Amino acid sequence: MTVATDGLAPFPCNGCGKCCQLVGRSVETAWLDRGDGACRHFDEASRGCTIYASRPLVCRVQDYYVQHLAERLPWPEFVKINLEICASL
Repeated sequence: MTVATDGLAPFPCNGCGKCCQLVGRSVETAWLDRGDGACRHFDEASRGCTIYASRPLVCRVQDYYVQHLAERLPWPEFVKINLEICASL
């Protein structure tokens, strides 16, 4: 089964930047840690990504899901889990 990102409801990100400030906590994103747990591409002032258009796959939620998780977990469940994690931070 192949899942296309255009068939998925958009991931409901509110742009708070919490995930970008905690990259050091995950094996998948630790390589982005600038030394304080935050992503080296995270801009504190704008709370945004300085390389958003060319960010790595692990930062592109829907694309990452399609390539690595779609065969194991339905999109709505993935979104629910991630929103719960966001709320707990």
